[in-house]
Amino acid sequence: MKNNVNATLSRIKYGRKQRSSRWNCLIVILCLLVMAAFSITLSLGQSFTSPTEVLKVLLGENVPGASFVVGHLRLPRAVISLLVGMSFGMAGVAFQIMLRNPLASPDIIGVSSGTTAAAVFAIIVLNMDGASVAFFSIVMGLLVAISIYALSYRNGAAGTRLILIGIGVSAMIESGIVYLLSQAPAWDRQEALRWLSGSVNSAQLHQALPLLISLLLFGGLLLSRTRDIEALRMGDDTAQSLGVRVGVTRIIVITSSVGLIAVGASITGPIAFVAFLSGPIAMRLIQNNGSLIIPSGLIGACLVMMGDYIGQFLLTSRYPVGVVTGALGAPYLIYLIIRVNRKGGSL
Repeated sequence: MKNNVNATLSRIKYGRKQRSSRWNCLIVILCLLVMAAFSITLSLGQSFTSPTEVLKVLLGENVPGASFVVGHLRLPRAVISLLVGMSFGMAGVAFQIMLRNPLASPDIIGVSSGTTAAAVFAIIVLNMDGASVAFFSIVMGLLVAISIYALSYRNGAAGTRLILIGIGVSAMIESGIVYLLSQAPAWDRQEALRWLSGSVNSAQLHQALPLLISLLLFGGLLLSRTRDIEALRMGDDTAQSLGVRVGVTRIIVITSSVGLIAVGASITGPIAFVAFLSGPIAMRLIQNNGSLIIPSGLIGACLVMMGDYIGQFLLTSRYPVGVVTGALGAPYLIYLIIRVNRKGGSL
């Protein structure tokens, strides 16, 4: 009997070790992909800059030609794309895990629309800019998220109900954005449209600081509750039986995710479908081998960096990154809805 127990424990430990090894291996691969995407965006463009010159610029040396191209044009775009992509990816998968539904992404259920509407309102009506827009977006985005959650709450927040209510709220918010744009002066309208398209065209290196603080604060909160968030994948009842404080965990997930989305959107606008795509891709890669928060963040970073590069250099005309990611995400959304419908399940 004792031998059987020991053998079972050994198999459990071996399985855990294997899952941990697979997770670590995938994280290393994703980090290498992020580094490759970052290097490509710094080296390749309308002109080629050698890796040696890029490294010299990053180390602070003055390299004729390369210092301006890399330091002032390419580096800010790459850094902002990296941080925004990580923010959107982590926020998106946290929502999807919490509601156990791949459609429960901030840009599907109206949270991104709320933060964007707040930014547009702050720019056009309140004449805000910079950090004040970000703060206003966070507060209003959080209020929108709480409103959607409260409207969908009835003996618990069912994923399908929350998604449908979120889509309805998003439609109302979008109509408000259209009205604001119709009343805005030409200059403010142009600035607001930049937010709506999702773009890193005007990225500046100093904008990385609020993004980094947001990632450390809100992303750190999500990572600190990784086990609790993963337990929610098995259902609220199971999570509670494992000692998870479901209500507290939901509040942390909503607050942190809205914070990540709001700060990112206040700088680049709502880059379409990054939060929606990152989680399902991570789920396919990681499966049941570990947490999805970090992998989704790395995948989001890759999506934004490569989407921006494709929009700049690989198409016939230049497009904002939000247009490219939207073109990638929309077909997947249709496929996901068709797949669920064929299985006869609910969203």
